[in-house]
Parts: sequence; structure tokens; C-alpha cells
Amino acid sequence: MSRTIANSHQADLQVFERYGTKARYAVGYSDWPEMAAGLDPFIMMNEFEITKPGVTDHPHRGYDHATYMLSGADSNEDSKGYKNRVEPGGLQWLTAGKGVVHCEVPGSDDDTKNHGLQLWVNLKRADKMVEPAYQELLSKDIPKPSKDGVTVVVLAGESLGEKSQVYTRTPTMFLDFTLEPGAKYTQAVPKGWNGFVYVMSGNVHLGPEDKQTVGKPHDSLIMSDGNGLALENKGPEKVHFVLVAGEPINEPVCRGGPAGHFVMNTEEEVRAALGDWKNGRNGFENAPTWKSSVVAELQK
Repeated sequence: MSRTIANSHQADLQVFERYGTKARYAVGYSDWPEMAAGLDPFIMMNEFEITKPGVTDHPHRGYDHATYMLSGADSNEDSKGYKNRVEPGGLQWLTAGKGVVHCEVPGSDDDTKNHGLQLWVNLKRADKMVEPAYQELLSKDIPKPSKDGVTVVVLAGESLGEKSQVYTRTPTMFLDFTLEPGAKYTQAVPKGWNGFVYVMSGNVHLGPEDKQTVGKPHDSLIMSDGNGLALENKGPEKVHFVLVAGEPINEPVCRGGPAGHFVMNTEEEVRAALGDWKNGRNGFENAPTWKSSVVAELQK
């Protein structure tokens, strides 16, 4: 039995001039707490465009932070000496764990649009203080199976018989679908998992034939429970959307710190994270003195 759509909202465009960033929040931000709306384990997902200066030095603790570039690139570096550039079609899956300070800036200096999706997945209490770790995939390393007008980029999880190599501590599927006109497919989603669809272009019909919901561009549509979700393109143009689902953690959530970048279980743990970040301990050892090359250049 296909899941249906239980709730939806339009992800309005928000402009953050300080960072040269535009974003549409499919999950989180102004309508937090989304967890109460049945989206545990997801903290946030947005569709973004980033220009200079970018999102300069800021901390994270307690969750996974995935960046998927649709065009352009995202350059980043962190307080532990890591540097990387997420190229078009590439994925970076960061487990922030006990703590990291990093910087995310435009990776393309020409007129290419630096456009992508960013997903935050909560970690259970037992995983919140693990050592930070990165998983990086180039576009060529990400499965892109196609059948009967359905193409899916398998960023995490499994679809059309192909499985991502990304390991998710919180079991998660992150699938980028393109449906040709007339194409249809039912994506298996484990019963009990929470999930949503975010539409980037075109109109997609979701759910069983007798209870379909039409998802339009920039709609975020929350699924009911069930064993899978029926997807269909009844229009004359291609439709492009992502389907995200994950196993709920069912633990208390407390979000705080700079721009809500600490996601813990209690207010006391958030206060501890703030203290660790400011005092350089428990994962933030060199955070008080570290500056990204971007910030160092800006301060010259």
C-alpha cells in the first residue's frame, strides 16, 4: 500500500545577504521544531545558492551534515586541517560528531551558479560524540540507475537495484529523481521510517491513484507511514525532485548555539558544547585560534 502525503508547505526563498546565500528550507529553520511534525531524524534540508563571501567559520556538533552540489562547486576547510571541494554532482557526507569548525564558500569563480542541497540528519545520543569523519563521492562514483523513464541518483540508501556506498549512522535514504513524461515508479521505504519529498522542477503526482497529491516546484511534502511511495509524472515536462527518508531516533532534541549548529539531547549538553567551542576542548581543541584561509584573507 503506497503512502500518501500527510502535510505540505511551500519552501519560500530566503536571502542571507551577509553570507551571499539564498535558500529554500524544505525542512527546518523558521518552522522548527519539525521533529514534532513527524520528521525525526531530520533537522534541516535546504536548496541553496551561494556566492561570495560564503558561510565563513562556524561550529557543528551532534549530527550528520550532507552537501550535494547540483551545479558549481562548494569549497570548504575545517579546524582539523581538512580541505575539499565538492564538485558538480558530488556529495560530501560529514559526521560532525563531537565537534568541528568549518567554512563553506563558493567553489566557482566564474558565472556558474553554485547550487545544491544540504541535509542535516540527527545522530542518536550514543553517536553524538564520535570523532568527526568525512565521506566524499565524485559524481562518477554515485549510482545513477535508469529504467522506463525513471532516473535516480542514489546519494544514500537504495533504489532501482543500486545502493550507495555512503554509510549512514542513522539509517537514511537520500534519492534524487528525474521522471520523464508518463513515467511512474514506487519507491520502497521501510515501514516506520519518516520522510518527505522536495520538488525542484515540474509537477509530480504522489501516492496511490485514488489519493494522489500533486507536488509543485519548491513544495515540501511529508509522507504518511506505509511501505513505499508511488511517484508519477502525468505532465508534458520532466519532473525533478528528491525523496528523503530515515529511521526515527525517538530521543529528546535540543538545538542551540550559533545558528542552531549544536544538536544535542538537553539544554545542558548545548551549554556544554558552547563552553567546549569557546574554550577549545572536547573536539574543539584549536577552535579558539583557528581561522580559515578565507577569513584570514578577509581580515588582511
